[in-house]
Amino acid sequence: MGLDLNKLEHLIAVAEEGSITRAAARLHLSQQALSTSVRVLEREVGVPLLERTATGVSLLPAGAALAEDARALRGAARSALQRARRVGRGEPEVLRLGHTPAVTGEEAIGLLRRVGAAHPGLATDVNQRYPAELADALLAGDLDIGLCRAMAAPRGLARTTLGHQPLNIAVAADHPLAARESVPLAHLADQRFVVWGRPGHSGYTDLLVGHCRAAGFEPDTERTALQGTPPVTAVIGTDRCAFVTTPPGPAAGGAVRILALDPPPYAPLHALYSPRTTSPARDAFLATALL
Repeated sequence: MGLDLNKLEHLIAVAEEGSITRAAARLHLSQQALSTSVRVLEREVGVPLLERTATGVSLLPAGAALAEDARALRGAARSALQRARRVGRGEPEVLRLGHTPAVTGEEAIGLLRRVGAAHPGLATDVNQRYPAELADALLAGDLDIGLCRAMAAPRGLARTTLGHQPLNIAVAADHPLAARESVPLAHLADQRFVVWGRPGHSGYTDLLVGHCRAAGFEPDTERTALQGTPPVTAVIGTDRCAFVTTPPGPAAGGAVRILALDPPPYAPLHALYSPRTTSPARDAFLATALL
């Protein structure tokens, strides 16, 4: 028996809104119509999906599992429809690529130049997304590839490692360490580090903290308020340090100095994608972009 994508869409809305009333308003349905749709879906699946109480509804384990898979199925269906329309209209393939702030625009463009050299004429659409937004866009079928660092693959997405890049340290040009060419990570134990995510809530931040612990100290971290900006700029006007993948030397118009770490720790560059969708542009990227 096949699953009705409309009914799955209804379940997703209830899961995300936590309320039949709000979900119905979002879907432009009556509450009765939405409740009936979900009850029919429960009969088709054969197990209860929602727990209904006087204060609202919540997902039962089976409902949570189905809603999670349904998001991936919805994205695959949407991607298939969009691809069929492009092929039918004779439109070129477009690689829709997103990257988190931890992956700089320069890094993304460098990879795309390499792919473009191997596949001339490949059109691209590139934009930056925060990690949660990146995952949502990939699951929704709005992106073909998501570049990130140490970000776990949500259910419905696959992750492949494109390579590893050395991490360096950024400091402001007037920082006491700015005159150095390189520094051992252990010598930074008394410094305060700028990070972009909270420890325990960001795979990349946890990776950076892990490098510090491996060097023998627990880092003093501070989440930057400059979210979404180039990583090297976070230390301007401060006495903080930041891990970056920018090459050693001056940066940000001379306002920042990048020091090499000796020996260098490394950060992975990951690509997230939906294995349920067909994308020749994505496949070309993955075949060419390995560092």
